[in-house]
Amino acid sequence: MGIESINPATGEVIERYDEMNHAQVGAAIDSAHAAFLEWRQTGFGERAKRMRKAASLLRERAGDYGRLMALEMGKPIRDGIGEAQKCAAGCDYYAENAERFLADEVVETSPRKSFVAFRPIGVVLAVMPWNFPFWQVIRFAAPALMAGNAGVLKHASNVPGCALALEQLFRDAGFPENLFRTLLIGSKMVGDVIAHPHVRAVSITGSTPAGRDVASKAGAALKKTVLELGGSDAYLVLSDADIEFTAAACAKGRLVNSGQSCIAAKRFIVLEGLKARFEQQLVVEMGKAVVGDPLDENTTVGPLARRDLRDELHEQVTKSIAKGARCLCGGKVPEGPGAFYPPTVLTGVHPGMPAYDEEMFGPVAAVIAAKDVDDAVRIANDSEFGLGGGVFTRDLALGEQIAADRIEAGSVFVNATVASDPKLPFGGVKDSGYGRELSSFGIREFVNIKTIVVAPHGTVPTSSHHSE
Repeated sequence: MGIESINPATGEVIERYDEMNHAQVGAAIDSAHAAFLEWRQTGFGERAKRMRKAASLLRERAGDYGRLMALEMGKPIRDGIGEAQKCAAGCDYYAENAERFLADEVVETSPRKSFVAFRPIGVVLAVMPWNFPFWQVIRFAAPALMAGNAGVLKHASNVPGCALALEQLFRDAGFPENLFRTLLIGSKMVGDVIAHPHVRAVSITGSTPAGRDVASKAGAALKKTVLELGGSDAYLVLSDADIEFTAAACAKGRLVNSGQSCIAAKRFIVLEGLKARFEQQLVVEMGKAVVGDPLDENTTVGPLARRDLRDELHEQVTKSIAKGARCLCGGKVPEGPGAFYPPTVLTGVHPGMPAYDEEMFGPVAAVIAAKDVDDAVRIANDSEFGLGGGVFTRDLALGEQIAADRIEAGSVFVNATVASDPKLPFGGVKDSGYGRELSSFGIREFVNIKTIVVAPHGTVPTSSHHSE
């Protein structure tokens, strides 16, 4: 079988690739393990030198990488260029901070010397999605490689060009030839990769069903996982919110990456008194989007990544309308080639509708009325997901309290749209997964947290505790 790269704006096949067979996959993993055995011996200075080179190449090639993302998954080119530049910042961040994050931690257990060491574990498998085809990989790879690990990438099958470009990026930056390998395989072979004895852990970003499948296979093999899964982020709009500012921020949050982001704003929970004004302004803001050719620098919303994803999104919209939701704008499949879908606003959304119960992975906003703040919080948490969320209010103390203590999510922003940042941990709760990427927490996910105790020769143990 082959793997096809298809332009979602035109439906044309860009290129076909041969899928790797089991022998080729095994050889790639073995070569990554061999590279790891040498790489683990390098100092942080050597690792950082190469990671900074990767950052430099990402900036130098940002235009080429942006075009590649536009062609393979429809990302507007200016967003793709921005993604490559964000990847560069992520590489620089770990080049600068990895040694500090993984420094030995001394623990006082006199008269013995005791410390906690953080050491690499080996080959880490990354199962990554198409929506941020460079950033999702870099935010795994930069900390993993700086920690001394090797990586193998099973990227989404519709972005094979991006996957191969990332492998070449690390090679060009001076990392060992086989330290980071791309596996051109379908999802059916992931279980065999997880079971390979040289694969020590798995990081997956994807849907909740995919996360369950990977986690079950990794659990059976006693291998650690980090899961960043789906989301249906709720933005609470309180009674004192600035409507124009809030609607603009909410539209931006909903349309990021043409609506194809796990942390895109998806459910807008608005107190009843200002719901009509908010809806009116949200329609205005959504109408400002420029939908079109992702290679056009003026485009802000490109096609969805595949026609089947567009069709599934439209089915969610039509089912929600059939159950009583009202469409304030958009909601119709445009004529012509490509997987385009217009910015859409649904109101009158309630439980039992796809727009309320499911993740809407595209430019569709669901407006839900709430009686008061407590009701808004209840609705926000009435979801199987818990990735991100937002609160819009002039009362910063109230917004902070709701964000910190009441919303069930891994990230909650007050008066801002949710975004990942290398300096801050990223991940979710509930069906949005577990574990964290980025920051010091992310780099410690795939290391051996190792206790070292050194006692003077001939010292009699003084502890009265039983072993274990």
